[in-house]
Amino acid sequence: MIGLVVRRLFQLVLLLLGISFLVFMSMFIAPGDPATIIGGPTASNSDLEAIRVDLGLDRPVLVQYFDYLGGILQGDFGYSYQTGQSVTEAILTRFPNTIKLASASMVVAIIIGIIAGMIAAIKQNSWIDISSTTFSLAGVSIPNFWLGTMLILIFAVNLQWLPVGGLNSSIFTFQGVVELILPAITLGTASAALIARMSRSAMLEVIKSDYIRTAKAKGVKRWSLIWIHALRNAMIPVVTVIGINFGALLGGTIITEQVFAINGIGRLMIDAIAARDFPVVQGTVLLVAAIFVIVNLIVDIIYALIDPRITYN
Repeated sequence: MIGLVVRRLFQLVLLLLGISFLVFMSMFIAPGDPATIIGGPTASNSDLEAIRVDLGLDRPVLVQYFDYLGGILQGDFGYSYQTGQSVTEAILTRFPNTIKLASASMVVAIIIGIIAGMIAAIKQNSWIDISSTTFSLAGVSIPNFWLGTMLILIFAVNLQWLPVGGLNSSIFTFQGVVELILPAITLGTASAALIARMSRSAMLEVIKSDYIRTAKAKGVKRWSLIWIHALRNAMIPVVTVIGINFGALLGGTIITEQVFAINGIGRLMIDAIAARDFPVVQGTVLLVAAIFVIVNLIVDIIYALIDPRITYN
């Protein structure tokens, strides 16, 4: 297990180097000039040149990239072209909202997905199974922006049961939990559908296994057979889907944050891309990539905890 962690951390470093290079170069290839955006329409050519010199944009691209890497090694991700704020500070200010949203969405997805998938497998070919399959198809097909807008219209505008948007309260308060309900359902629906489909397939495969038939012949109670003997073995592929989806949720909160006016990493990234704010874009992309790799490492560790037969030698 220690060897696995060391290998993955080494891969993480290489991956982040590659991503940083691609993002850095793509920002320079994209049309637009940060100096023009910062200077505004009234800036003269001399003003624009002075801005480029001040930001270091007059130097060769590779020189700028290696200077950027040197700053990262010292914990310095640069400063925002727009606000002058440290990129690290900007990310730390916004990231808690994204973590809250992604975590709450994953909780919704896991609860709905696993329960729906397990019940559908137990009641195969029944109306419950058909309903679960229909829900899975609808959940994957419905766009987040449409679902979020409909939820706001129904529960926030018409019924006035829930707030329209924003995460302004602590998650440990009642108001903080209430603020998370609509965005968490919006973001977690697609993941819940995928988890439900995977849970159903895995459970159907497990309950047809020889050891399940043997346990049933020995008179093991049905609830014990399903929730103790079958569930643990069925969870391995489900954990894979959960891990991948959680990493995707952290990077895919952009639309949901826009719909619900949540000041998270997604909105920060969109604003930075529109303003050609290179340091902020690079910092947010590197953060999301690092978290995605770390989440997958955690998933591999959970594999071994669920099934001791799995080794990583």
